[in-house]
This record gives sequence, structure tokens and C-alpha cells, in this order.
Amino acid sequence: MNPRWRILHTESSLGWGGQERRIMAEVGGFGRRGCDVWVGAPVEARLHQRAQVAGFHTVPLGTGKLQFPFSVLKLAAWLRRERIDILSPHSSRDAWIAGIAGRLARVPLIVRYRHFDVPIRHPWMSRTVYGTLADHVITTSPRITETLRGLFRLPESRVSTIATGIDLERFHPEGPKAQLHFAGLEPGVPLIGMVGIFRRAKGHPILLEAAARLRKEGFAAHYLLVGEGPMLEATRRRVQELGLQSEVTFTDEREDIPEILRSLSLLVMPSLHEGIPQVGLQALACGTPVVGSDVGGIPSIIRPGETGRLVPTEDPAALASRIREVFAEPEETRRLSAQGRRLVEQEHGLERMLDRVQEIYLRSLGGLAGVPG
Repeated sequence: MNPRWRILHTESSLGWGGQERRIMAEVGGFGRRGCDVWVGAPVEARLHQRAQVAGFHTVPLGTGKLQFPFSVLKLAAWLRRERIDILSPHSSRDAWIAGIAGRLARVPLIVRYRHFDVPIRHPWMSRTVYGTLADHVITTSPRITETLRGLFRLPESRVSTIATGIDLERFHPEGPKAQLHFAGLEPGVPLIGMVGIFRRAKGHPILLEAAARLRKEGFAAHYLLVGEGPMLEATRRRVQELGLQSEVTFTDEREDIPEILRSLSLLVMPSLHEGIPQVGLQALACGTPVVGSDVGGIPSIIRPGETGRLVPTEDPAALASRIREVFAEPEETRRLSAQGRRLVEQEHGLERMLDRVQEIYLRSLGGLAGVPG
């Protein structure tokens, strides 16, 4: 029997991406395991809205600077009233609010998450968030773990690397493909895609530069860019500047990601910064070939000669070469894709992720924590 912990995850971001999807996966997973779970986010945040649609309990989270003292006190009172056992902040701003509120309310366990492999701008301030205001830290890649341990001198026992788990039944090589009908997609022409939020760190312009090179070399392909985000319009302009309008198709955020991935000939992740990207694991689970940048946590899952191909970051010429290689070596590509699926099955399933998080809870709280008495 699983302990019935009372768990709150907080997130100050208004957008929707891998970080927010991770929260929904954990909340849903521990809800199924019998825990009482809540999502704390600004009411205008897409996470707050999606959590409500999914039937999860939600807590409005104020994140404005002028609201800070009030938000802390209000959340601390709520934490005490609801007798929360585990508090999990996910972003910078809510980490301060939730961390201080959690200490005021004497929450037994505060687990801070770190999702991205990006430089920490103010280590002297962040030391408090990852040390004083957190009992444990969960990161999404070994490289992030190494950075935090070195920067803040955290003992190994206080930092764990747990990548986001994948639903292996939903993300599977066998299954329907997305019905994609758009100009320029000809039979037999490879469909190369990126799936995710449009922001600088994802490296969309690098793929476009590679696409322009490939076209000059006579390599025919079509490119599908799925998602929304702050760099969307800039990416559209870059497509026009490179004259790639007939070869690039944009589609808004989609929910049929397994079907999209099964439709792609290749997924590309030319990231500048990254943890372990969920879409990379999802693609491997679907048997879709993957080429990714040699940054952050990508090499943890895209292993040269084992599960996929890597390229140096911000190198369109190298990316173009690797894309050609994927289609020039079909047997090798199929071998890598098959091993990628096995890697996800063995190490990155959803239930495996939940088990590993639960192990941290049990070590910290004991098996009886959270059981109503």
C-alpha cells in the first residue's frame, strides 16, 4: 500500500512546455497511486487551466513582485491548513515563494526541481533556494546534477537525476500516424521535424540553415515545425529570408504527438541548452530516428553508435551532414532506432520515473508519512 501523501507542485511560468508536462505527469501519477495532489500556478497560466480541465485540484499562485510578501503568507497559511507533506517548486520565482512559505509552514519535505541546463545568473542568491529552502533537488540530466553539486556544494544524497518518464503504451512504434496534408510534401520525400516550444534555446534557426544547405546540395526534404512560443514569428521571418517557404510547414501546438512522431522520417533537436528533452525520449519510444546537439542531457539518451546521432551545437553544416547520413545509411538508422526504443523501455518509462521519485519521498518521510491518523 502506497502512503497517502499530500503533495503540492508549484510553477510560476505562464507557458506550456516540457516542464509543465512533467508536473502534470507527476501529479496524475501520484494521484493514481492514492496521494492527494494539487497544482499551484497563476490563474492565467496554461498549466493552471489544463490542470483544472484534467480534474486536478488547483491553488492560485501570486507571483508579482509587489505581491511577494502577501503571496508567501497566504501560501504558508494554506500549506498549514491542508497539512501538506511534500512541496515541489519548479521555477525560480515560485521557488522563493513556495520555499519560504514551506519553511514557515514547516512542510516536512521540500523538493526543488531543476529542468534546464542553463547558466545560473546569481549563484549567491540561488544557493539559498537550492540549499536552505530545499531538502532535496531533482534534476532532469546528469550534467545539471553535476553543475548544481559543484556550484552549491550539495552532497550527493541531496541531488537526484530523474528524467521525465514516457508513457510507453502511448508512445510506441506501432500505431496510427498523423494525417498530414500540405503543399510541398511529396511521396517519398523525407519529413524532418522539430516538436516543441519556439524559444532561442531550441535552435530552430540552426535547422533552417541546415535545410538551406541541403537544398543547395540537391537534397530534397520537407520540414515540419510543431509548436508555439516567443520565437515563432522570428522563425517564420527566417524561413522567408532563406526562401524556404515551400519546404517548411508550421503547425500550432498539437496533442497528437505520438502520431506526429510516427509520421516523421527524422526528429531534429539542435538545442543550445537542454536537460533531457521529453520529445527526444518520446521519439525514441516511437522508433523515430533522432539527431541532437551534443549539449546538456541530450547525450544521455542520444548516444552515438547506440541510439542516434549527435552534432556540435550551433553547427548547421554538421547538422546537414548528419541528416544526410540518416538517409544514406538506412540499416544503421533502423538499428539505432530499435536500440533507442529499448533504452526508453529499460530506463525511462513513466512508472519508473514515479518509482524513483517515490523512493526519495520514502527515504525522507518514511512509509507512514501522509497516512491520515
